[in-house]
Amino acid sequence: MLYWKNTSGAKQGGDIIKFIDLFAGAGGLSEGFTRVGFKDVAHIEMNPEAANTLKTRRAYWYLKENNSIDKYYSYLSGKKTRDELYSLIPDNIMASVINCTMDDKNIKELFKVIDKHLKSQGGESHVNLIVGGPPCQPYSLAGRARLRNKEISLKNCKSPADDSRKYLYRIYCQFLSYYKPDMFVFENVPGLLSADNGKHWQDIQQMLRSTGYEIADKELNARDFGVPQERKRIIIIGWRKQSQFSFPDFKPLKADWNVADILSDLPAIQAGEQDDEYKEEAPHQYVKKYLRTNKDVLTWHIARPHTEQDREIYRMAIREWCYRGQHRRLNYQNIPKHLQTHKNTTCFADRFKVVAPDIPYCHTVLAHLSKDGHYFIHPDPKQARSLTVREAARLQSFPDSYFFEGSRTSAFTQIGNAVPPLMAQHIAEALRKQLQG
Repeated sequence: MLYWKNTSGAKQGGDIIKFIDLFAGAGGLSEGFTRVGFKDVAHIEMNPEAANTLKTRRAYWYLKENNSIDKYYSYLSGKKTRDELYSLIPDNIMASVINCTMDDKNIKELFKVIDKHLKSQGGESHVNLIVGGPPCQPYSLAGRARLRNKEISLKNCKSPADDSRKYLYRIYCQFLSYYKPDMFVFENVPGLLSADNGKHWQDIQQMLRSTGYEIADKELNARDFGVPQERKRIIIIGWRKQSQFSFPDFKPLKADWNVADILSDLPAIQAGEQDDEYKEEAPHQYVKKYLRTNKDVLTWHIARPHTEQDREIYRMAIREWCYRGQHRRLNYQNIPKHLQTHKNTTCFADRFKVVAPDIPYCHTVLAHLSKDGHYFIHPDPKQARSLTVREAARLQSFPDSYFFEGSRTSAFTQIGNAVPPLMAQHIAEALRKQLQG
């Protein structure tokens, strides 16, 4: 039996701690909290393909908890359609995924839908936790740099100053005001703190506190939670005023793996090829612990097609990094002229970057991977290609059982925008201890 305290200090009982996931994306945050026993009330996501990914993951958890996981793997093996898979899941579970855009016009209707879903679950109707982070593009330092260098067409992309997504934190605060959870987790990129010369961050803090919460923020790196990736994020944790909660302390995990270990059991493929059979050799201990079980079906191990020109550049990038262990990045200016396709050789000179195999953490996996693979080159020169969806998912700590719905472009975007599930799991474990206390 779990117990938590509300703001009045009265003790409530129940065997679940309920949470709502806002701006849910592919569900990296939800995955971490679900693993440690939190009960999802609702996931709200505007992208239909990401919403289907959430539904498929809800199906996974339901079938696993009801000893029917083989039916899920039948879907991954192509023996069941998605509709057949979803038909096995109770309607109230699938209804927890709400595919819509959140704005002032529909927020009251959203509250009604979620309240109805809460009521259908029975038991305590209190929401203990709200998690999520508004879209990070308006705060992203990389996004701002691309705008300054006009890599993105200004005709088709709002400037950070005009981007309405910057103000979606106000929707988040309306959820806090309505549901009054015991705690919340707000995640975003470090650029959030410097947007509009810091004024935007001041506004966010003021509004969060005005809804009745004490808050604390820290910059956390996913690598410290066992994720094989350098990924810095601002984590804001809030708790009801007069409560005894706080921002948890986290002890960094020591890595005993390299990036090559994370990919070693996946079959070698060439550009444009795919393979759905694992290698016969035993996977690394990290893979067995976090990413793969004996029942797993290999999906999304499909390589992009590449021109021979790009593949030659990829081999150069791999040689630069691996040559005598010098760990040098390929500079675009040093690429032979006949291989260069851009006149601008100074901006984004590191546009070709290999995923370093011989260190524990690769560079940050970005949603830009959906556009091209130049920034995420597989470290094997014999393959000379960019990462597959499955490889990118592993570097984000998504297990192989996690299936991404939609196109390859959408899958890469979902992965690049996600919170690593392993990082979310550690945060969830720390908050669960406080909520149970």
